[in-house]
Amino acid sequence: MQHLAPGALVGSYTPVVTPFTDGAVDLATYEAIVDRQAANGSQGVVVTGTSGEPSMLTVDERAELVRAAVTAAAGRVPVVAATGTESLGATLELSRRAVDAGADAVLVVTPYYARPPQRGLEEYFSQVAGAVDVPVLIYHIPGRAAVTLEVGTIEAIARRADNLVGMKHAATDLGLVTEVLQRVGPDFRVFVGLEELSLPMLAVGACGLMNAVGNLVPDRVAALWRAVDVGDLAEARKIHVELWELNKAVFFDTNPIPVKYMLRRMGVLKSNEHRLPMAPATPELESRLDGVLVRAGLLT
Repeated sequence: MQHLAPGALVGSYTPVVTPFTDGAVDLATYEAIVDRQAANGSQGVVVTGTSGEPSMLTVDERAELVRAAVTAAAGRVPVVAATGTESLGATLELSRRAVDAGADAVLVVTPYYARPPQRGLEEYFSQVAGAVDVPVLIYHIPGRAAVTLEVGTIEAIARRADNLVGMKHAATDLGLVTEVLQRVGPDFRVFVGLEELSLPMLAVGACGLMNAVGNLVPDRVAALWRAVDVGDLAEARKIHVELWELNKAVFFDTNPIPVKYMLRRMGVLKSNEHRLPMAPATPELESRLDGVLVRAGLLT
């Protein structure tokens, strides 16, 4: 496994939303969103992760968003590009284009819908990692992809691909974190992908967070990671409780529907526009989210 510096690929890497205006990607607003993350304590950003609605974007748009993020980050924070699709060919193209656009690492979701066998997943990720010269992370999200990676498969990929350095784990299986760190090695980066389990996963060895709620309060999510990193469990529990209702609210509807609405109410987005088949928050959801924002001190 590729050796990373101790401070590399750790902390809060927010999977930022993709703003749309009249159906088009709003690159100016996107750059402002990335700037806000860098200015408010995030250790990195993820481009076109789940919160960025990648399924609603073209290949060209996804590459352009990486370029925009790299420009806006201006070297202050690393940019991780989420480049996975259901197709090996498309994933290879997106990954290469992301690297050409300046991405510091790529995050590759398990190929969805096909429900491939473990031997197919091993070969798939080995080929993707072999096609790029930057660190590669697996995005493990069984609830959306309907694909579960076994620890033995992750271990096999890591043996074959030196630049496989970690994964985002968006599932409730806490035991996987310990198991994969013991079998692949303690330097393997495991990022938390489920808001509610941020503190527990960090406590058992996760290196950081890739949480949609970081779009709303990047400083507090980064502070949670820092508290655990320095061993201040009391402070970590305090922040965990502060974030609890926001963490729940992110999933009142399909992510990022609630997040985009809340960002509009906070003045970060001009509109909470989506592309079909996604759709904006309903009036009932808007009212519910307004209450969450008020109680969190984010809306007066």
